[in-house]
Amino acid sequence: MSALTAERIKLTSTRAPWVCTGIAVVAALGFSVAFFGLGGPEIQATVSNTQVTASFGRTVMLVLAVIAAASEYNWGTMRLTFQAVPSRTPALLAKGLVIAIWSAVVGLVVGFGCWLVGVLLKPDADLALHTVADWRAVAGQALIFALTALLGVGAGLLLRNTAAALAVVLVWTQLLEGLIMLIPTVGPAIYKWMPFFAAQQFIGGDLTNSQLRIGNLPMNAVAYGAYFAAICLAVFAAGVFLNKRKDV
Repeated sequence: MSALTAERIKLTSTRAPWVCTGIAVVAALGFSVAFFGLGGPEIQATVSNTQVTASFGRTVMLVLAVIAAASEYNWGTMRLTFQAVPSRTPALLAKGLVIAIWSAVVGLVVGFGCWLVGVLLKPDADLALHTVADWRAVAGQALIFALTALLGVGAGLLLRNTAAALAVVLVWTQLLEGLIMLIPTVGPAIYKWMPFFAAQQFIGGDLTNSQLRIGNLPMNAVAYGAYFAAICLAVFAAGVFLNKRKDV
């Protein structure tokens, strides 16, 4: 419990988490307003499509998670943390848990905020949360944001350098995953197994699938969510394991 308290204080006592949280919410909701306000008739007003712009907020929280983990090596505070606890693992697990919970709350705000934007801008559309899939699309952002945060913490723990870790996660999320689609013949088949494509399928990938003409998928939405969770937890576990065995 003391490790959780210490990590909570470290996270909330600096400006970066508050700034990143504000940017995540404003960016997601702002782009949602533009998406529904300026989009043409080809943009269908569905519950899953209200969550298209939530990925902007998710990327910001990924950045926050990387900074929260990797910056401790840059400033030397991770060494002090390890000296203050009898075992490194609880301290690292506490860091991941605190950042994941913080990101989950932001994910809830973004998910329901983007949905509310759709309801307000498309009053004639049926955007009520009727089904389990509808609820998963909106409330499921909490889980996806939390898992993304664990992925970011894991990347920071593995690379131990803020600039390098940010470069890796941003190049992957903003460039490489999309470029895989351009690989002749096998690109679309490989793309179906990319982590953040999987995250989008868990939320509801109607727009993504129709725009990219993905075709049949190898898994259903829940299985894609489990697949994304496995990747995020594996990266986080690798970061914890490396730091347990390696000196700071």
